[in-house]
Amino acid sequence: MPKKSKRQDILDYHSEGRPGKIEVIPSKPSNSQRDLSIAYSPGVAEPCKEIHEDPDAVYKYTARGNLVGVISNGTAVLGLGDIGPEASKPVMEGKGVLFKIFADIDVFDLELDAKDPERFIQTVKALEPTFGGINLEDIKAPECFYIEQRLREEMDIPVMHDDQHGTAIITAAALLNALELAGKDIAKVNVVFNGAGASAVSCARLYISCGVKPENLLMLDSKGVISHQREEEELNDEKKEFQRKTHLKTLADAVEGADVFVGLSKGGVLSKKMVKSMADKPVVFALANPDPEIAYADAISAREDVIMATGRSDNPNQVNNVLGFPFIFRGALDVRAKKINEEMKLAAVKAIAALAKEPVPEIVNLAYDQTNLAFGEEYIIPKPFDPRLITTVAPAVARAAMESDVARITISDWNRYKEDLLKRLGRDDKFIRLAQEKARRAPQRVVLAEADNFKMLKAAQIVVDEGLARPILLGKRERILELIEEHNLGIEDLPILDTMENPELSERYAQILYNKMHRKGVTLFDARKKVRDRNYFGAAMLEANDADAFISGVTRKYAEVVQPLFDMIGPEPGIKKVAGLYIMLSKRGPLFFSDTTLIEDPTAEELVEVAVQTAKIARRINIKPKIALLSYSNFGSSKTATAYKMKKATAILRKEHPDLIVDGEMQANFALNSELLEESFPFSNLVKQKANIFIFPNLAAGNIAYKMLQSFEAAEALGPFLIGLNKPAHVMQMGAGLREIVNMVTLAAVDAQTRKKK
Repeated sequence: MPKKSKRQDILDYHSEGRPGKIEVIPSKPSNSQRDLSIAYSPGVAEPCKEIHEDPDAVYKYTARGNLVGVISNGTAVLGLGDIGPEASKPVMEGKGVLFKIFADIDVFDLELDAKDPERFIQTVKALEPTFGGINLEDIKAPECFYIEQRLREEMDIPVMHDDQHGTAIITAAALLNALELAGKDIAKVNVVFNGAGASAVSCARLYISCGVKPENLLMLDSKGVISHQREEEELNDEKKEFQRKTHLKTLADAVEGADVFVGLSKGGVLSKKMVKSMADKPVVFALANPDPEIAYADAISAREDVIMATGRSDNPNQVNNVLGFPFIFRGALDVRAKKINEEMKLAAVKAIAALAKEPVPEIVNLAYDQTNLAFGEEYIIPKPFDPRLITTVAPAVARAAMESDVARITISDWNRYKEDLLKRLGRDDKFIRLAQEKARRAPQRVVLAEADNFKMLKAAQIVVDEGLARPILLGKRERILELIEEHNLGIEDLPILDTMENPELSERYAQILYNKMHRKGVTLFDARKKVRDRNYFGAAMLEANDADAFISGVTRKYAEVVQPLFDMIGPEPGIKKVAGLYIMLSKRGPLFFSDTTLIEDPTAEELVEVAVQTAKIARRINIKPKIALLSYSNFGSSKTATAYKMKKATAILRKEHPDLIVDGEMQANFALNSELLEESFPFSNLVKQKANIFIFPNLAAGNIAYKMLQSFEAAEALGPFLIGLNKPAHVMQMGAGLREIVNMVTLAAVDAQTRKKK
């Protein structure tokens, strides 16, 4: 059972602020009386009349074409079973979140009080005019088979029960690749399924579509092998479909000599001895969650030639439905498909399998802390956060729908379609998800210099629970322990350092500071006094390699925290000025704003240094830097000193760093709007490039810009990051929220990892 505090965290996440996880946001202007009169009465009558004349016009004038209904009756929810429609709603909202962030598909979740299949079917059928597609979720077997079959036959929009087909599609892709690596013919392999529920039945059917011979497939339920000896009355229609003439009874009997094991049952049922009894180069998919049928380590230790997949993210080859369903629906919606048929599912299988054989982008390697992810026994399916999935799976599904005559519209320009898919990804939350994946691979020691503050301790608890870093708590020991106990945080085992309790460390750190500062008027007495300040102490830990990263600033003024870092750590060799950077997560992807916190009125040469350092940060996370130097002037239209400074900095950057895409000086609206830039200044280097790094003429401009964007909720701000500092130390804005602290710790840990590899 989770700790009480963690359970409360989960409940708070769902209840605080606006209850739940989703909301409806207008996609058209709605801030004037004219807007409202067009959106509703009387103006709305015009699209209504158009749709009345031509029902297909509903896709032109409404959101139906991008709207999926996630529908359940709550009879088979996750591992919770039949908990009812109300209790299933958080899960359905969560599914809606996944649809949105991975494929920009809008969702209405509907929880039906309808256990009777006929009532459920009639209710969903009546909703057809509302939706572009239906995702059935968490409906118990065997009713789920009947419900989906009827709805697919009787509705004219795509219907898919993800619990059945999601796992089937992902594991089928993994199976094709695993058998290729094992050198086995799919038509000749023997496959054993442990589990006979919705997922198992769907997987078995799809494997047969992929080439597995039906007579070579055995299925077991809780009573053993589904054989000809079983009583007919104890088998539903789906199980009868997999009834085989055999005298085998137990799992141990069935897997002996088998080529493939697929577990969709419960943890621990497949022993090492059973794995050893399988054929050469066996394929084992142990998919029970959270504990697989056999642990990855046990299967690998049983025999070296096994090719293994599980549902766990901490093992290679994670089978995760998010690899499939968002992009399958995306492709189906984009050609307005009448259904999701076998051809479309097989197209998804082949696309996912083929993607695993492609060179892996650096951003995926970075996220999973790898340097050479490549097709092989530990990489038979893509990673869940691979950004190429949307442009690989969705087009394959759309093309298959067109070729199988279930598409109502056609796509002719596939390159343009892929570009449109990339634009759909919305606010780039995947940036922080990828950073978290990377942080987990090699957790770093991160000093939290204000650990006697509840928010910092709460962040430490989250960081530990998520495996993002190894926090070191710096502050008043008594207060830290008091807060941990008061809020039941369960992190009392973390290292706690109090600057007043460590005289030996303090003396060592004072000596480091004195050696750095004695020619700047700092005596050893001064140094000893300064290291009592936790920011000097924490910075010294970093400088002495007693920690890997440092975070502070939530309770202190920015300038007070930055100075100890300058004194103790200083800039990287060759860097004259340390600058402040915010990464703004916006609908057009991550935008880098520099300098936003430190250099009040930089010279042209300092701006060049800031731009180069910002570009370096972007490249570290596999983002191609495209730099705009901002002003109120466009390409010499003003002759003021500020405009000239930006123009001069642009010229230096072009001369000294010809590899960078850079232009300026330019106004922000032109930098952000490539079409407007091309129309007015077609000669600009940023035409068709979409600038992602914005260099401001002074501190005031940069600071105001990021805070306004953040306040309008047009972007989420990550930072500020200190760029040009010799160690990964970062100072937050006073009063930063819990989410900001956790994100900062994550990115500081990734920063530390990257520097170590250099």
